[in-house]
Amino acid sequence: MSTTTTPVPTTDTTALQDLAAQLRVDSIRASTSAGSGHPTSSLSAADLLAVLMSRHLRYDWEEPDNPANDHLIFSKGHASPLIYSVFKAAGQVGEEELMTGYRRFGSRLQGHPTPALPWVDVATGSLGQGLPDGVGIALAGKYLDKLPYRIWVLCGDSELAEGSIWEAVDKASHYQLDNLVAIVDVNRLGQRGPTELGWDLDAYARRFEAFGARVITVDGHDLAQIDAAMADAENGEGRPTVILARTVKGKGVPQIEDSPDWHGKPLPEEIAGPAVEALGGVRNDVVSGPGPRELPATPQQKATAVELPRYEIGQEMATRKAYGAALTAVGRADPKVVALDAEVSNSTGTGDFVKALPERYFEMYIAEQQLIGAATGLSVRGYKPFASTFAAFLTRAFDFIRMGAISRADLRIAGSHAGVEIGADGPSQMALEDLAMMRAVEGSTVLYPSDATSTADLVARMAATDGISYLRTTRGGYPVLYGSDESFPIGGSKVLRSGDRVTIVGAGVTVHQALAAAERLAGQGIEATVIDAYSVKPLDAATIAGAVRATGGRLVVAEDHHAQGGLGEAVLSGLAGAGIAGLDVAHLAVRGIPGSGTGAELLHWAGIDADGIVAAARRLIG
Repeated sequence: MSTTTTPVPTTDTTALQDLAAQLRVDSIRASTSAGSGHPTSSLSAADLLAVLMSRHLRYDWEEPDNPANDHLIFSKGHASPLIYSVFKAAGQVGEEELMTGYRRFGSRLQGHPTPALPWVDVATGSLGQGLPDGVGIALAGKYLDKLPYRIWVLCGDSELAEGSIWEAVDKASHYQLDNLVAIVDVNRLGQRGPTELGWDLDAYARRFEAFGARVITVDGHDLAQIDAAMADAENGEGRPTVILARTVKGKGVPQIEDSPDWHGKPLPEEIAGPAVEALGGVRNDVVSGPGPRELPATPQQKATAVELPRYEIGQEMATRKAYGAALTAVGRADPKVVALDAEVSNSTGTGDFVKALPERYFEMYIAEQQLIGAATGLSVRGYKPFASTFAAFLTRAFDFIRMGAISRADLRIAGSHAGVEIGADGPSQMALEDLAMMRAVEGSTVLYPSDATSTADLVARMAATDGISYLRTTRGGYPVLYGSDESFPIGGSKVLRSGDRVTIVGAGVTVHQALAAAERLAGQGIEATVIDAYSVKPLDAATIAGAVRATGGRLVVAEDHHAQGGLGEAVLSGLAGAGIAGLDVAHLAVRGIPGSGTGAELLHWAGIDADGIVAAARRLIG
């Protein structure tokens, strides 16, 4: 075993060969030690990473938060033995951690890389996401930071079957992201056998070029070709660059090279031991590549106090429009706020931001996966992205949202046109699953305001909230219920009316129906408490529980959402440990598949309008 305590030179081919061998050896050893992992997927890309980290990746490993650092994203996150071997070669992960921590409980060297490691920007492993995230970082670099750092994304050839990859290349070309380089490890084999195109690099090249990218084709095991391609990629000429590298899966271990039988399998000791020796044995060489460029000190713009729009009680305003006005106000006050939309900004309300602050707006067109991927990348650079589209279409992007939580991303998402309330457009446009979807995201905040005032306040709070937050807005106009000085803390609720017979809980559009129902019940001698549960997660369970106790356990929950996973289940979960005697609940929700009609007709069909709430309350009272 050889060891160096000082950086090895990287100006000759021998040094690169030695580094590539070290990366291969450590990839084999780590996965064999763990008893699991993807060594063959790591071996194919070892030469690519040896050249990149030693000659082209401008990075200060001791200062991962340096704003001038390049960014390295392993979109093929299953090749984690390789990235952890790179971190070891950079002097950041030790021998013991690599050999006893990889894939073990409690270790930061998880099966797929996450930002538990300071050199990892985003969690990967769900294929097709690293390049879309990289687009977001590249947008920040070119248009917001205006700094010369480059984004290098290692992709696998299997993930090129994911539509999100092509959304990313399309948007990278549209925004002329010449600071983005995708390195595709074309090793021909996927999990169960050959990939769709195998080693047909010409076919891959035609596809990437059709989307507007520069393409460079190389032998992925020829160090000189790789070096020349990466140097060429640094002159992007207004386009993203794709390096297509023809590689061999399992390269360096002849008996498993180009075999379809070794994906995701560690090498047994009888193969691993001789392979390590044949590759030159264990090394602990530390490599220093080119550091980041020196940047001049520039003054940072500071956030100022937000001046939110004000509304008169009774004024009719759709919450989607109030969202746009509030987002613009927050953007004017905070230079870190950016907005993205999926070609519906004239409907979501984001159009106001586009007009006022076009330099901080990014149009993702109808590409919802890229919408969230770009927002994730922008958050890596410390920006506060607000991503907006119709709530129904966020289902396309849910895997990106889920991975955003693992990435510890700060994402602010707004879904408009929710529920049957939207009316004649019909069920394809009606978000009836979004609350369940967003509540299920670990650490998420889910908000559903009922009027313009609460919407404005909650948008400002989202800007100051870490993690993933979601705001559900409605299409139709509804009267303002609250004065402009009212406060809406996350985790709170509002008691709009107090009574002693039944508690009615709503959110968004059903708050207005609940108030109308309470007025009618009062005319029948039945006094109801009405609660606006604008914070669906975290829920103000204490206030709801207190009201339900005061009304003898009688509770009506009305929501413009399917019965599963929405407001009703949030309320019942919150009451589960409250010990309320005689709890009697009517859960009104959208059951079945709606059709077209007016908003009023559909609310009535679903039984969540004032008529349905009155009937449910009377049933509980008997």
